[in-house]
Amino acid sequence: MARGRIRERLRRSHLHPFSCLRPNANNSEGPNPLQGPGFSRIVHCNQPLKHQKKPLKYCSNYISTTKYNIVTFLPKALYEQFHRLANLYFLVAAALSLTAVTPFTPLSMILPLAFVVGLSMAKEALEDWRRFAQDMKVNSRKASVHKEGGVFGYKPWQKIQVGDVVKVEKDQFFPADLLLLSTSYDDGICYVETMNLDGETNLKVKRSLDVTLPLEDDESFKNFTGIIKCEDPNPSLYTFVGNFEYERQVYPLDPSQILLRDSKLRNTSYVYGVVIFTGFDSKVMQNSTKSPSKRSKIEKKMDKIIYILLSLLVLISSISSIGFAVKIKYQMPKWEYMQPLIDNNLYDPGNPGKSGIAHLITALILYGYLIPISLYVSIEIVKVFQARFINQDIHMYDEETGNTAQARTSNLNEELGQVETILSDKTGTLTCNQMDFLKCSIAGTAYGVRSTEIELAAAKQIAMDLEEQDTQNINVPRYMKSANKEDSRGGPEIELESVITSKCENDQKPAIKGFNFEDSRLMHGHWLNEPNQEALLLFFRILAICQTAVPELNEESGMFTYEAESPDEAAFLAAAREFGFEFYKRTQSSVFIREKYAHPGRLIEREFKILNLLEFTSKRKRMSVIVQDEDGQILLLCKGADSIIFDRLSKNGRIHEETTTKHLTEYGEVGLRTLALAYKKLDEPEYSAWNNEFVKAKTSFSIDREAMFERVADMMEKDLILVGATAVEDKLQKGCIDKLAQAGLKIWVLTGDKMETAINIGYSCSLLRQGMKRICITVMNSDVVAQDSKQAAKENILMQLTNSSQMVKLEKDPHAAYALVIDGKTLTYALEDDMKHHFLALAVGCASVICCRVSPKQKALVTRLVKEGTKKTTLAIGDGANDVGMIQEADIGVGISGVEGMQAVMASDFSISQFRFLERLLVVHGHWCYKRIAQMICYFFYKNIAFGLTLFYFEAFTAFSGQSIYNDWYMLLFNVILTSLPVISLGVFEQDVSSEVCLQFPALYQQGTKNLFFDWYRILGWMGNGLYSSLVIFILNIVIFYNQAFRAGGQTADMAAVGATMFSCIICVVNFQMALTMSHFTWIQHLFVWGSIATWFLFLFLYGLMPPYYSGDVYKLLAEALGPAPIYWSTILLVTVACILPYLVHISFQRCFNPMDHHIIQEIKYYRKDVEDQHMWRRERSKARQETKIGFTARVDAKIRQLKGKLQKKSSTSVSQNCMPSPS
Repeated sequence: MARGRIRERLRRSHLHPFSCLRPNANNSEGPNPLQGPGFSRIVHCNQPLKHQKKPLKYCSNYISTTKYNIVTFLPKALYEQFHRLANLYFLVAAALSLTAVTPFTPLSMILPLAFVVGLSMAKEALEDWRRFAQDMKVNSRKASVHKEGGVFGYKPWQKIQVGDVVKVEKDQFFPADLLLLSTSYDDGICYVETMNLDGETNLKVKRSLDVTLPLEDDESFKNFTGIIKCEDPNPSLYTFVGNFEYERQVYPLDPSQILLRDSKLRNTSYVYGVVIFTGFDSKVMQNSTKSPSKRSKIEKKMDKIIYILLSLLVLISSISSIGFAVKIKYQMPKWEYMQPLIDNNLYDPGNPGKSGIAHLITALILYGYLIPISLYVSIEIVKVFQARFINQDIHMYDEETGNTAQARTSNLNEELGQVETILSDKTGTLTCNQMDFLKCSIAGTAYGVRSTEIELAAAKQIAMDLEEQDTQNINVPRYMKSANKEDSRGGPEIELESVITSKCENDQKPAIKGFNFEDSRLMHGHWLNEPNQEALLLFFRILAICQTAVPELNEESGMFTYEAESPDEAAFLAAAREFGFEFYKRTQSSVFIREKYAHPGRLIEREFKILNLLEFTSKRKRMSVIVQDEDGQILLLCKGADSIIFDRLSKNGRIHEETTTKHLTEYGEVGLRTLALAYKKLDEPEYSAWNNEFVKAKTSFSIDREAMFERVADMMEKDLILVGATAVEDKLQKGCIDKLAQAGLKIWVLTGDKMETAINIGYSCSLLRQGMKRICITVMNSDVVAQDSKQAAKENILMQLTNSSQMVKLEKDPHAAYALVIDGKTLTYALEDDMKHHFLALAVGCASVICCRVSPKQKALVTRLVKEGTKKTTLAIGDGANDVGMIQEADIGVGISGVEGMQAVMASDFSISQFRFLERLLVVHGHWCYKRIAQMICYFFYKNIAFGLTLFYFEAFTAFSGQSIYNDWYMLLFNVILTSLPVISLGVFEQDVSSEVCLQFPALYQQGTKNLFFDWYRILGWMGNGLYSSLVIFILNIVIFYNQAFRAGGQTADMAAVGATMFSCIICVVNFQMALTMSHFTWIQHLFVWGSIATWFLFLFLYGLMPPYYSGDVYKLLAEALGPAPIYWSTILLVTVACILPYLVHISFQRCFNPMDHHIIQEIKYYRKDVEDQHMWRRERSKARQETKIGFTARVDAKIRQLKGKLQKKSSTSVSQNCMPSPS
């Protein structure tokens, strides 16, 4: 508690240059002018009752991300179902079944349709109910709200109203958009984390108005009132215009006083705020869009196939009706024995047209089995099981959070296997947002022997390559072969022994958050033995002092942790602590450091007075602090981008510039983030003169105050002396993008971060790498923009886009890779209709794309552009509310269920706990689901064509009479039982390869993106197979049974016998075809496939044993007629072999002469070559990845090319030296 009170007494304006941003009461520029439309919001503070009636009644704080509600569910869900063409057809057929010309009873048509539609609607309702439950979880969060008389009580978020005064405590989310009134700090400063809004991880500082600072406890709100007049709800996260009327004074408001919903309070015990915007009026919800209804590309293509089958249905129905009309007119008068008993004018030879039209309706219903009514419901069942497998995949379970992957909708399972482009947020998605101090360069000496994963992988690959090479052809230096030596610091080059042995050291040392450094020369005070002690001491002090963090003592471990504005800063402080310079205390004007080794045997506590702090900005790219030590010496300590620091060095401060530059290049090549450190000693008069100018600049209220401040800072930050550089590793989520890149996926990063941060992350996650050519598209100089306005900016951006596109097209180097970096301001122009296609063309030609400083709306617009412009499947992934727009806009939305709220998850189609699980979700489950659904649909159309066309053939054979050869029970059981379970087992359990092989051979994923299993060639091939099977089944059965005896007594077959035999052939053919289609059998599939055939014969036997009243002409058909007849069984065998033989020949030819990737892998696994011939297995794995220019593997390849170049250069140098003649 004492520690908390000490922190609360700090005045943050003494620690940060915020006082220069705080308006002076005497120089106030007055209230903001609020006139015209868009500024009609009036909020009565602490008087929420006034907002319960119009015109001041605003929307509630209740939010919903569901597709439906109680009122809209029935009409919207019915529309969704009958939007499907097949369902619409069966609805019409069910209506026609009520007429007199139907060949079936109405109940037999209505019940299947009701079952299919009802089941699909129930699934939609269940999935939406889950969304509703997650919404309620957010809406039911508790917040402390002022009730009356200075008493606060807890309310659910959904009950909070405009005008309520809310108290938010540390690490809580803000329940609505609030006006900050006061905080636990005296000067009204608070820290806010906006990761959930804009993706930025550094803390933002908000400040209250001076006039509301006295409202410091619950009691002070007893009589508090005020009026806020401000802008109407809008999606702009970075702007706010309004006035606050309080105690007969009007005060202007700006964004620095606004706390946005879904951002989090950090480093502050509590704040008080008044609610301005609630629910869907809040800025984060203004950036969201309605939950769209998404359909997969396969489902859309399936509709086209349904159109084809409907056209076929209409065609054969028309042929049937014309044939029937002809028969009625010309032949029926001669058929006296076939005259109808009831004269209903449908069989009138004098009016054949009427008979033909009536028969058309009959035929449309009769041939309806061409359209698989059970297709949709079977797919729904399969997708539910697939979603369940995704949810229960133990490999996507996150032990840290206890979360599993969740398929929040199962409509898009197969779409996971066809993704072409991934659009990802950065923070918490690609990175763990954890920095580790790994290496450093001090006074020209490199320290740190641990290696990055890139170094390790490159060394391992080179070692493997060297083993396979003929040593006679390549002269390999000896040190490259000695990979087991322990001493790895023999030279500046990256040698194999260093990168391999450091791996063992990594495993031995316990992990320290933010610190992964290892070098005995600096650890445990050994730096005192180094020749450059003074530089080392200064380096460590800069790490410990040049920062704005707040220390917090962890009572369990006894160590200090740091609440820093960026993870880099926290890593520097952790490093300083481990080196013996522990930052442990901060006051209003000083920082305190414990120096452990500076004086051997003593622990010295030093105080450094903070005189000024020049904070880091994206424009400055550096941060400086001016301090005074205990001896009175004034020092400027500075850290920043190396290019910026080097430009500001004095002549005598460049002693180590060359070696430090070399080290920085080496660090950058292996993916480390670097900063340079420098300092300058100041005299008292020099500092005093500068400080006067600094005070003038920061207290100025002129328009060019920022420029004045920048000019004054530049005056101080020059003539620096270089101390060294740091190299920090950004901890990525395991797996990250490498497998996805090898699978051929393109990855775009859309982030709200600054351009520098986004680029650093790009290097960290291997979207960018050394040697990659970077194209930065930015708006031209602001002065030019002011002169020529928007048109000049557009022309300039268009020119940049055109020139860059031309450069990419003319590139001839096969290893060249381009990266496009563009900011939000430029995107505003680039996304306009006349420019967006130029932008997209350039982006598609680049290996990676990074969009920084983008708003949530821009994320959604970029996603829409990629989706509509490329016509390829897009996937958007993010973890914050700022990602909701792009998640909903993409074909597939994936939410990261991390610690930053649930907005992204609630809007997503799938949720995972970490980005690394996306690899398995796509490469394994996506691949499986795509192939399963594609094969399942093709097989459905095959079996229904094979079955349905036999009805047409027989009707034509019987004078287009409308007679079905099959018993009604056969037809009902065909789709429901006898062929449904095998195809469902295919969709649920089929695996062409195992999950391990999917991950080892990521290029298999391209089968989905290229749509190899559901292209028109394969669809028409399956339809042709169905046509062939139907002809063989019908013709062979008719030929065999037409005019010969089939029983020992000489009896010929009647229609019941022929129909049962023909149906037996169909059941055997389609199920044997299913068995040939499957690559992976479980006992369930064996049970369903062979069990379906057995079920048919069992049904035929048992149904025949029922009394003739029920069984009709099937009475004892199998037991007494078909069963004892050898011709019955031989016909089934002959027809089955004749039908499946062409498919068997086709797949045999394909596997032998034109195998697909999975065929080769299946053969290797079958013959156990993966175990017996590891070299071949490795070779095949290396070939089974898409050539990519991004990702860890691409980076390793580039490193290998670089190392091999060094080897060849060294080898050639050695050879040339050996060939030189010795002096005589």
